[in-house]
Amino acid sequence: MRSLWAGVSGLQSHQIAMDVEGNNIANVNTTGFKYSRANFADLLSQTSKIATAPQGALGGKNPMQVGLGTQVSSVTKIFKQGSIQTTDKNTDLAIQGDGFFIISPDSGNTYKFSRNGDFTFDADGNFTDSNGYIVQGWVRDEGTGDIDATTPIGNITIPPGLTTPANDTGYITLKANLNSGNTVSNRSPIYQLDSNNRGYDFDSDGVIAASEVINENSNSQLYFDSDGNIIERADDFGVLFNDQGEAFNLRNGQGVWGGFQNAELISTPVTVNAIAAGSLTINGVAVPGAIIDTGTALDNTLALESAINSVSTQTGVVAESFDSDADNIADSIRLINDNTGTTKNIELVSTDADTGFAVATHSSNTMKKFIYTNGSVNTVGWDTNLSATAQTNSNNIYYFTTTEDLRAGLQDLARNSDGLRIDRDSGTVGVQELNAATVIINSQGKYEINLPTGSAFATPTTTATTQSPSLSININSFSDAINNISANSRFTETMQSLNGLIPAGNSIRISQTINAATHASSIDVYDSLGSKHTVRFEFRKIGFTTDGGTQWKMIASVEEPAEINTVAPLNYLEGQITFGDDGSLSSFTPGNLTFTANNGSSPNQNINLNFGTTGNFDGMTSFDAASNTSGISQDGYPGGDLSGIRVDETGTLIGSFTNGRSFGLAQVAMAKFTNNEGLESDGGNAFIQTSNSGDPIIGQAAVGGRGFIQASSLEMSNVDLSRSLTQLIIIQRGYQANSKTITTSDQMLNTLLQLKQ
Repeated sequence: MRSLWAGVSGLQSHQIAMDVEGNNIANVNTTGFKYSRANFADLLSQTSKIATAPQGALGGKNPMQVGLGTQVSSVTKIFKQGSIQTTDKNTDLAIQGDGFFIISPDSGNTYKFSRNGDFTFDADGNFTDSNGYIVQGWVRDEGTGDIDATTPIGNITIPPGLTTPANDTGYITLKANLNSGNTVSNRSPIYQLDSNNRGYDFDSDGVIAASEVINENSNSQLYFDSDGNIIERADDFGVLFNDQGEAFNLRNGQGVWGGFQNAELISTPVTVNAIAAGSLTINGVAVPGAIIDTGTALDNTLALESAINSVSTQTGVVAESFDSDADNIADSIRLINDNTGTTKNIELVSTDADTGFAVATHSSNTMKKFIYTNGSVNTVGWDTNLSATAQTNSNNIYYFTTTEDLRAGLQDLARNSDGLRIDRDSGTVGVQELNAATVIINSQGKYEINLPTGSAFATPTTTATTQSPSLSININSFSDAINNISANSRFTETMQSLNGLIPAGNSIRISQTINAATHASSIDVYDSLGSKHTVRFEFRKIGFTTDGGTQWKMIASVEEPAEINTVAPLNYLEGQITFGDDGSLSSFTPGNLTFTANNGSSPNQNINLNFGTTGNFDGMTSFDAASNTSGISQDGYPGGDLSGIRVDETGTLIGSFTNGRSFGLAQVAMAKFTNNEGLESDGGNAFIQTSNSGDPIIGQAAVGGRGFIQASSLEMSNVDLSRSLTQLIIIQRGYQANSKTITTSDQMLNTLLQLKQ
């Protein structure tokens, strides 16, 4: 009976299905396992009658066939994604998406493929699975430091105790803003300056030798005091700031009045009893006439004194009568302008000699104009040479650009004030100037005026009283309405702190602090031995460019005995950086540092400076915003030992070293097949390639349709236990039903055999 054999085939097929499902359930906890499904197909049917087509009025007939049973036509592997389970082992890898790990039992001669990412390192540093098969991929090229995924794959091996050698710094990248605004918070006092013009007493012997001659206005050399502070370098007043960080913004023609004594004129005895109006003109104002009734010397003097004082509010000059010949009768006039008012100095024109002033023009000009120039119009220095005795030119102007220019001008005026027996500072080499008034800039960035003990004074020749050994400093606001030059209040206020009397005896007067806009950044760099050295960059605003941008001085420095320069000081190197009027980087020099550590490492190490792209804002900028460093980096590092490994989603094994560096050591390769179901299971959670799977397409994870890798995770079996248990019931029922077919057929055969009985 055909049904007997059909039942037998059904039993056999369901037995195979049971085997398949039993294997699924057995591997419900197998990492990376993919469950299988038994596919049934019927056997060839026996045809008793063939199908016939319709003929005339007779319809067509279907074929008459009797099936001969069933068979398992195929067992299909279902490569559905399994759930990802996190683990505590950082070398556990799970694939999220399509693809397989590539493993090899024979150093890459043959490949196997797996979804099981239970990997570890063996005693030789081989990256292996639980079978001991070595994971395939790409390792880091020690020469280039790169992992080239275009090369053939091979064993992933990371030697135990791996160390990374030191890498000397090859570049420094700096991104920062240097404040171009009128108010700054990052500022430093201006550089210190001593009282010597064009020289510095390095050996402290009181003499400026030929080897000690310098130019404080030059940027060609650096000088330091005993504390390591830069000294004897001038700053341009046009870019300086007051103590509150507010810009002076000094422009051509702005400045201050400055002087060290009152303006005075002394008359001979007054001899007339009638003074014609206009016979005296003081500071452009005509003195009114005066009539004396008695005609005595005292009357004459008092009348002239009264007439002059009647216009004091206009002239700024006060008249004082005094006794010139010790007969207790005031017979002469002393004119005084303390220079605190709007009108400075004394300019007197006399047309009557009997007033005590010869028919002539008389001047006493102790207050001078100290005017800023950027050098485009006026030359730095006095516009008219000073007389060693009397200041006779009312238009004496001292033009200054830098802090040193102003210091030298103030000192020159102080040392030549009427009565001081001190020659002007000629700057002559070898001249020793003792007991002279000095003007310096101290370490706090303040102008400091000192009159030392023992300052010598000349015997009075033009005054009727003996001078006291002192200086009376008077700094006043300056403006020029004719030339439309306004007073600079910030500059004036800063310098007016000097005002006051200085008696001889190491007494001093100081200004407020004057500041330069500055900013600094530091970074550690490494030599070929891995030794660390600090490079410091200091930026200082020094001026403006012709197109309206800003110009900054840059000083790079390292600690001794390291060197970055070929001339002394060897551990300092100066450069310059400029910006356009939009704050973008225009240029910077130098472009690199030549670094020698002098500790046994390779000398002349080249370190490129990456400050940005010219015309762009990708590096250094100069906006009206607080100076700050937003990024600074370099590529050097010391040697270090491997301390840990982690794996990223591309399968790159990233090593962490004790020196704080991390970089890729190797990368796990992944394979993708055209037909995953065509792979053949080879035990141990591994598959091998077949003719129907297609060739493996090998490449990196997360590209080319390959899934990404999740570290510290494993892919669980994709067996659905509820589905498998349900499938068991179905298979069992099918098996039981087929057994019934056999027993029923047997009973029918027994009935047939009983017919002859």
